Amino acid sequence: MKQVFYSNSQEETVHFAEKMGTLLKPSDVILLEGDLGAGKTTFTKGLAKGLGIDKVIKSPTFTIVREYKNGRLPLYHMDVYRLEEASIDELGLFEYFDAGGVSVVEWAHFIASELPNTYLKLTIKRVSDEKREFILESFGARYDQLLAEVINNDSRN
Repeated sequence: MKQVFYSNSQEETVHFAEKMGTLLKPSDVILLEGDLGAGKTTFTKGLAKGLGIDKVIKSPTFTIVREYKNGRLPLYHMDVYRLEEASIDELGLFEYFDAGGVSVVEWAHFIASELPNTYLKLTIKRVSDEKREFILESFGARYDQLLAEVINNDSRN
C-alpha cells in the first residue's frame, strides 16, 4: 500500500508523526529515507512525542543508535549512513528490531539486505524550504493496517 502526505511546516510534520506515534506497537520498524535536511529527525521528534517520550531527540549520526526508554514504548533511533561497509550483525542492530520497542532507521537502504521483511517506509522529499512530500509505503499486513490508520486519523483527509 502506498500513500502520499504533504506537510507545509516543521510543526505539521511533528503533528503528523505524533499521531502516528500513538498508533505504534512493540517491534514496529519504520524506515526513513531522504536527503540531508529533508526532515528525518524532525519526523522522529514527532514520533517520540506520540510515544510519550519527553527527552530531546537528536540525530544519531555519530552514535549510530540513540535509545529513548521513558515513553509508552522504547524508541531506537538509528542512523546507518556510515555503515555501508559494516555488517548489521557485527553491530548487533538486528537485536533492536525484536526488543519490543519502535525502531526508526534513517538511510536504511545502506543495510537493505539486513532489514526485517515487514516495515513502514517513509521517503521524505523537499518541495520547498518548508514544504515536504512524504511517500509512505507499507510492507506487510501490520504496516498496511498502520498506514490505513494513519491516513484515517489525519484530519486533513
